[in-house]
Amino acid sequence: MFYGIYRDKQVHEDDFDDIIARAQERGVEKMITLAGNLDDSESALKITSKFPDSIFSTVGCHPTRCSEFLEHKEGPEDYYQRLLKVVKENKKSVVAIGECGLDYDRTQFCPIDVQKRFFKVQFELAKETGLPMILHNRNTNNDFVEMVKEHRNMFTTAVVHSFTGSVEEALTIVNDLDLYIGFNGCSLKTEENLKVIEAIPAEKIMIGTDAPWCDIRRTHASYKYLDPKFIDAPEQFKKKERFQKGCQVKGRNEPCQLLQVLSVIANIKKMDINELATLIYNNTRKVFNI
Repeated sequence: MFYGIYRDKQVHEDDFDDIIARAQERGVEKMITLAGNLDDSESALKITSKFPDSIFSTVGCHPTRCSEFLEHKEGPEDYYQRLLKVVKENKKSVVAIGECGLDYDRTQFCPIDVQKRFFKVQFELAKETGLPMILHNRNTNNDFVEMVKEHRNMFTTAVVHSFTGSVEEALTIVNDLDLYIGFNGCSLKTEENLKVIEAIPAEKIMIGTDAPWCDIRRTHASYKYLDPKFIDAPEQFKKKERFQKGCQVKGRNEPCQLLQVLSVIANIKKMDINELATLIYNNTRKVFNI
């Protein structure tokens, strides 16, 4: 979508550079693009090579795509070795293993036993490379937490990305496992989501956009905490069919909207927004060594 392609059809011109420029103009200095599989892990390097000081990448396989290990022509071990090769040959660009974990909401894409088998394999990848992890957890009861506990000695630290779990689960993650929790628009939909923000210490919070998805919407419980100065005027958005250079595409989230997530969390926690921004920025740089 950041290249003007929707459902394999070129709808408008490639505006990726404009998207990055908008983010940088709003103070988003560094970004991490998350890999969903081996192809993503390899193709992300084109982006990091173009923006070597501001965009970094990850290597891993999303739980809904872990069947690719089994479907890979040369077998699961070769798939693993190719992931490892991307890390070893691009140490300045690759900053984490992930996005990996468990997703029981979408088992139609990958069965639970396969997800668990190759989640475990990616702990091995983290151990072998020494990199932190970016983790995914959706509706897994206690399975995710138990697997992370079992393998906690295999990785340095991690952020549980796009968190939508309970307060109890969040407290286990930050207190018992000593990990971070990442929030975006999808993490801020309900009142229960907002209770998680209230419950955990700011020192354990990271933020992202998960663009082009997961924007904050008027229907979200978090919208009332969004400072109006971070809401772009309607005329700054155009439908993809009426694309206009310099405008955002309606319905497509962008990294520049990171400030909306920051604003919501600062207001929920009654913190100065600049103080919170500095805390999150410094923790993110420390964890991912960027």
